[in-house]
Amino acid sequence: MVGYALYMPMPIRRAPLSFRQIRSLPAREPSKSVQVDASALKSPSQDEILGEVRFDYGSRALYATDGSNYRQVPIGVVLPRNNDDVLAAVALCRQYGAPFLPRGGGTSLAGQCCNVAVILDFSKYMAGILTVDPGRRLARVQPGVILDHLRSAAERHRLTFAPDPATHDRCTLGGMIGNNSCGVHSVMAGKTDDNIESLDIVTYDGLRITVGATTSEELESIIRTGGRRAEIYAGLKSLAAKYGELVRQKFPKIPRRVSGYNLNHLLPENGFHVARALVGSEGTCVTVLRGDLPVGGEPTRASAAGSRLARTFSCADSVALVMSHKPIGLEGFDDILVKATRRKGINAEGLALLPDGSGWLLVRIWR
Repeated sequence: MVGYALYMPMPIRRAPLSFRQIRSLPAREPSKSVQVDASALKSPSQDEILGEVRFDYGSRALYATDGSNYRQVPIGVVLPRNNDDVLAAVALCRQYGAPFLPRGGGTSLAGQCCNVAVILDFSKYMAGILTVDPGRRLARVQPGVILDHLRSAAERHRLTFAPDPATHDRCTLGGMIGNNSCGVHSVMAGKTDDNIESLDIVTYDGLRITVGATTSEELESIIRTGGRRAEIYAGLKSLAAKYGELVRQKFPKIPRRVSGYNLNHLLPENGFHVARALVGSEGTCVTVLRGDLPVGGEPTRASAAGSRLARTFSCADSVALVMSHKPIGLEGFDDILVKATRRKGINAEGLALLPDGSGWLLVRIWR
């Protein structure tokens, strides 16, 4: 299922480039590993895509970085208006041999949202909440939906989407799926991969399918049908059979394992859940067009409690005891963050609530 491996950021040890400096760069900068005629790609993109096609220097400079200190100047930027635009962009990238990178809110901290590629930004036009079904406790969303917008819509039915990273007011669901985001309430309801029902996806070679959990009977039926979909599922089945025992033995059994590919979801005991296996793949395997997400009940009464400890390591030692009481949220931080915040003169009200110490645990509990 792998198309283009796009996670190749390079650390930059210089000051960010100005717009004038960007303008002076050649079309294929900064990497010669991607040989794409950007001018040839631009013209048909503008003709075939209803949304915005931006190959200008200013837009490329804006999308050259994310929340990290990495910088990669993209080939161009596409803001698709609908699924047809996405399919057209994928087809054109394939025709011209261009890698592409689906991008959410650009909040990633390790360079996942920037590369020498055609950037697909869903956050402007493909940001609709298609349905929220309180009976089935299921929401259907486009990839550009901001998390807090979904949570606001779900809260009308006393429901919520549990994973909530610190960037919840600006990160998108598509980015969360790519990144396998978690957040403070992941101790209550798991990471993003634990909260995906199905995904509507398109591969680099143009196959559009809906993926989710797969019974053994469904898997065999798909493979018997033949075609590209069967080829992909047969490959995934072979992958699970070859490495399944190693995955069972060696994958770390920790609640926030968010690095690498989620091969554990391809194991038969985990439902051969292709959608969840794709969560965290950072757009290197497929592009997400739509997601069906479970929305669960939100605590009607909860409170926060703080714990101050003399040493940061003591906070870590106390986590197991705190978790034994089944909190719905738990976060820890040290005095490095607090001192930096004080130096910047921000969040004075919050800092005033902290007792003296060098490490703190914030616990959210049922009441």
